[in-house]
Amino acid sequence: MKPDQPPKIIFFDAVGTLFHLAKGVGYHYALVGERLGLSMEATVLERAFGMVWNEMPMRPSTGIPREEDDKGWWRALVHRVIDRVSPTMQDLDRDAFFEVAYAHFAKAGVWEMYPEVFATLEALSSRFSLGVISNFDGRLRLVLDQLGIAKLLSPIVISSEVGADKPDAIIYERALQLAGFAPNEALFAGDDPVRDWQGAASAGLTVFELNRPSNSLRDLLRML
Repeated sequence: MKPDQPPKIIFFDAVGTLFHLAKGVGYHYALVGERLGLSMEATVLERAFGMVWNEMPMRPSTGIPREEDDKGWWRALVHRVIDRVSPTMQDLDRDAFFEVAYAHFAKAGVWEMYPEVFATLEALSSRFSLGVISNFDGRLRLVLDQLGIAKLLSPIVISSEVGADKPDAIIYERALQLAGFAPNEALFAGDDPVRDWQGAASAGLTVFELNRPSNSLRDLLRML
């Protein structure tokens, strides 16, 4: 949606908008397993992760930082994946797998920036404040720093630290408070129809509906 007047701040979703996994989740889980001497098939892991992701319970909105930066929620997810692909795995191996996997997804080279992102952010940063609103955890700051774009983005608002996930209005409201702008002064760019488009619109922000490959953030730059 084109805003009636240019925004003062543009917020971005993170995964699926600014960057993505260089290879699928299954590949990375299989790689973690290999490092621990566990033989796990990437395609089976990929399929199991997709099913478990859709089954995981919503994290309740509290409005305060959640315990362990949501690490417990991720531990439960990984254990459910293991239940599907290797139900006889011993508890020590399960715990080791989770800890290595959790650290792995904060490492350089795991995530890949979409090709237009850096140039688009640089161009926009000369005219607008830029920030991030994401259903991620504290590892996001490491990822953004490794990708070389953290310096262009402030505030970085993370669901585990706010105690609310998109599409809950709380996370959008907190981001606006931190940035010092009103909803009608902000635009949100994201790829998820519910968490991003509906959530941001319900909180009063203008929305850029990112829908790769039909469009990209280059289209946002042209629009503004």
